[in-house]
Amino acid sequence: MVGRTKTASNETGDEVIIKKYANRRLYNTRSSSYITLEDLSKMVRENVDFTVLDAKTGDDITHSILTQIIMDEESNGAQQMLPVSFLRQLIGMYGNSMQALMPSYLEASMANFRDNQSRIREAFEKGISATPFAAIHETNMAMMRAAADVFLPGMGKAKDKPAAPASDTKDELAALREQMAAMQKKLDELGK
Repeated sequence: MVGRTKTASNETGDEVIIKKYANRRLYNTRSSSYITLEDLSKMVRENVDFTVLDAKTGDDITHSILTQIIMDEESNGAQQMLPVSFLRQLIGMYGNSMQALMPSYLEASMANFRDNQSRIREAFEKGISATPFAAIHETNMAMMRAAADVFLPGMGKAKDKPAAPASDTKDELAALREQMAAMQKKLDELGK
């Protein structure tokens, strides 16, 4: 959705068009009513597809509005979701040669988490070490640590890092690190 501009097809699909006016008001064109960022947050949770357009220019500003919702949630919520270490690592990725890979990596990680959310919850409720999902969990954690080590060497080593992965996972982790190092080298060469 990022970077799109208003087109005729946006007005006719299942997607709700929200117009943002200069006075910071948001207008839902489907319900013909003014809404708030909290209403947009609720729409996200209900899986309602929407695009926010600048009422004056027609530019797609969905990305900045969603970022604003996250900022509001993080500053006003009783419990923050984004740890400081993650935010530091994310900020550190801006300008890095791997920056272009981060959006697709984060999307894939979130999709994987969503797809496995109920199974992960069950595994934690039963005690993850006693289930077949322990291997999945260890592999996912190893991938995240490997990615953090490659993207920002030294920052992925947290004090509260879980125990080392199983021997099968170590082999996969080594292969993943080699692949990531090769990708980093290629990207660095392209950046010169």
